[in-house]
Amino acid sequence: MTDAITASGLVKRYGDVVALAGVDLSVPSGTVLGLLGPNGAGKTTVVRILSTLLRPDRGSATVAGVDVLADPREVRRRIGLSGQYAAVDEYLTGFENLQMIGRLYHLGRPRARERARELLAAFRLEDAADRPARTYSGGMRRRLDLAGALVANPPVLFLDEPTTGLDPRSRIEMWEVIQNLVKAGTTLLLTTQYLEEADVLADTIVVIDHGRVIARGTADELKAQVGGERLEVTVSDGDRLADAVDVLAPVAAGEASTEPHRRAMTLPVVGGASALVDALRRLDAAGIEVDDVGLRRPTLDDVFLTLTGRPAEDADDQEVA
Repeated sequence: MTDAITASGLVKRYGDVVALAGVDLSVPSGTVLGLLGPNGAGKTTVVRILSTLLRPDRGSATVAGVDVLADPREVRRRIGLSGQYAAVDEYLTGFENLQMIGRLYHLGRPRARERARELLAAFRLEDAADRPARTYSGGMRRRLDLAGALVANPPVLFLDEPTTGLDPRSRIEMWEVIQNLVKAGTTLLLTTQYLEEADVLADTIVVIDHGRVIARGTADELKAQVGGERLEVTVSDGDRLADAVDVLAPVAAGEASTEPHRRAMTLPVVGGASALVDALRRLDAAGIEVDDVGLRRPTLDDVFLTLTGRPAEDADDQEVA
């Protein structure tokens, strides 16, 4: 399988700020790469370089077989880009937005109109086709924006946090659209602050921090790096949470984390059900009542916290422009 996207040694600085410090990437054709990282990690900078909006200080990259630096115009002919905010003209209708993009791609008036109707149907926007985009909901605008990125049938698509700000239902609808695109052969590079989104959509995940790749692999491979299972306990009396941590220390395979406002703790364990039984016995012997207790596998949130030292919910990307 050939790579639709490659990057080698990408470096970008803004004065004394190092946005990228030598990033390497490869995305096989017809697959999804999820690019994760905390605030300022360099995710959007990578997308801007690969989509020809920004030149790196050093390094090289190809997209759809074309050198990004040597022939940026040809790269732009082969890609679609949807940014963090829906780039639609609010005063044009949905149909007019897509038709305009088709004309900008020199599709010709008949084909631009035909393509606009095709995409409105594919994105379930037919009923709103003749309404101004300013009347659309957030989810509808995001779908229209993504449709605009697909007007020219690009083989490679860049989605920079495509579901930011959407409600859960709209986010799931967008996931279905993206999955259908990949099934049809589109190669996708996706940045996201929603780890569940990466878990659902990405074939491979790359985590970057401070402009460097710090981990890469499938979701399962990254979870395996964290290792083990997690025992989650919610105590009835929040004042006994610290006691519960001490009581369960012999069961733990690592340091426990606590959420006092939820009266909850999480600790890594080994042994599965036997560790759970042991924990319950110890809590009972200490007279600590629990409201909830359970075992779970590591999540991408655990991976993110382990790799970057901060939770994903604090990692929305506000990068240097």
